[in-house]
Amino acid sequence: MNLDELYNLLVGRKGADPGTSYTASLYQSGIEKIVQKIGEEGTEVVIAGLAQDDQRLIEEIADLTYHTLTLMAQRGITPDQVMAELERRNQSRQE
Repeated sequence: MNLDELYNLLVGRKGADPGTSYTASLYQSGIEKIVQKIGEEGTEVVIAGLAQDDQRLIEEIADLTYHTLTLMAQRGITPDQVMAELERRNQSRQE
């Protein structure tokens, strides 16, 4: 699965049953819960990056990516918009 496919899956979970979908339960809990999870996962990425093995770091980066994409889907921000911003920054550095 690539990031676009995951993003589209997360968008599709907006209407799912919060009782059976963790993603739907995040949406139902509100944006505050989603950003709280991003903060927690970001901290866990830092800890794993400094003191744990590569597999644990991969797992934490996956969690951070999932929650970040969930926030993006909640706000209607697409991966293409983020990639366009990165491209813009790259081009401005080359000038």
